[in-house]
Amino acid sequence: MTATTERDLEVLQQRVRRILITGQVMAGLGMGATLSMGAILASRLSGSEAWSGMAATMSTLGAALAAVPLARLAGRSGRRISLFTGALLAASGAIVTIVSTMVAFFPLLLVGLALIGVGTAVNLQSRFAATDIANDRTRSRDLSLVVWATTVGAVSGPNLITPGEALGSFLGLPELAGPFVFTLAAQTLAAVVYFVGLRPDPLLLARELARDPNGAGAKSLGPSVDNVVVARTAIISIALSHATMVAVMAMTPVHLVHHGASLAIVGFTISLHIAGMYALAPVFGILSDRIGRIPTILVGQVILLASLLFTGFGSENELAVVIGLVLLGLGWSAATVAGSTLLSESTIIEKRAARQGVSDLVMSGSGAAGGALAGVVLAFLGYSGLSFVALALVASVVARITLTRAKASTPASGDVEPIAYDI
Repeated sequence: MTATTERDLEVLQQRVRRILITGQVMAGLGMGATLSMGAILASRLSGSEAWSGMAATMSTLGAALAAVPLARLAGRSGRRISLFTGALLAASGAIVTIVSTMVAFFPLLLVGLALIGVGTAVNLQSRFAATDIANDRTRSRDLSLVVWATTVGAVSGPNLITPGEALGSFLGLPELAGPFVFTLAAQTLAAVVYFVGLRPDPLLLARELARDPNGAGAKSLGPSVDNVVVARTAIISIALSHATMVAVMAMTPVHLVHHGASLAIVGFTISLHIAGMYALAPVFGILSDRIGRIPTILVGQVILLASLLFTGFGSENELAVVIGLVLLGLGWSAATVAGSTLLSESTIIEKRAARQGVSDLVMSGSGAAGGALAGVVLAFLGYSGLSFVALALVASVVARITLTRAKASTPASGDVEPIAYDI
């Protein structure tokens, strides 16, 4: 056994966290440098702006389709192989995308963007990898630090577009293909970091420790009995909070532009929203460790409620919309960090990777559905109406948590074990 004491595990966990953060930063740089170019490429290669939205759609679809297979691979071979494979697929997507620009073939571009989207699935799985051997005192903080690392790519990545175009010109690539060279390099480096750095594999080590429940350090790695009710609550909380965020965020630029806002205001608003999503994730991770997972999810719902009230009642006021979007990101962050931690520690180690994959699939699917339906709601009810309709998603999360508390007080045979998650 590689680690036999709690101190050994703490040291190893610090190393795992550093590797995951490094991989997130590298992959985030590549994703940020190219996803903004996808819509432009889709428009040019298809010959119609009507197809520009397919860039985001294919990327989201790639992430959703990869979630369960990558989780199953992690279940069989560990996080190292799963994250390595996913990063290589994203790197191959960059190659396919570059080739599509060279041959000017739109369907090939869609395939490339879908493969690049696998990188998002890797990012999502990385946050769960941070919990495999974390102790229950710092598990949420460790997960939140990996989520926070996404900030670096989200902020810095778009600034690589101009250097990417210069690099592409130097290499003789078609216009707009250059930034995807950064994606190729970043995802390849991330794959190497995962493959070399995640030794021993945290998930496989956690399983090894779980076989010896009396061993040092094993007692805090997860439950001995699967807690299905709490795990479902975590999945629902993550998915509906994500759907709320995507639905309102996706329609905000449309609403602002229709009401005369400049593109600078739109960009500033979305930038602040993204900062709210990722930059303060460690704050919610620490909060989750101190007051509990479900209380922090509820904090997230309160923040989402405040956000929707700002965007609902203040839809005609740019400042109110900006405040609402910042709160939207913060509420998403609190619910996602605490919900992801709750899912990990309510699931026995043998089922953990598979259930996390299902959660990522449901999360991506909910976001896609929320974004698609938001356009319909906006057309019929306006931006205020969309905000008020989204309140139903927040209410659903609160109702589910209330139900979970009731079930936790009277555990069903074979379904729930008594837990101490501050519910």
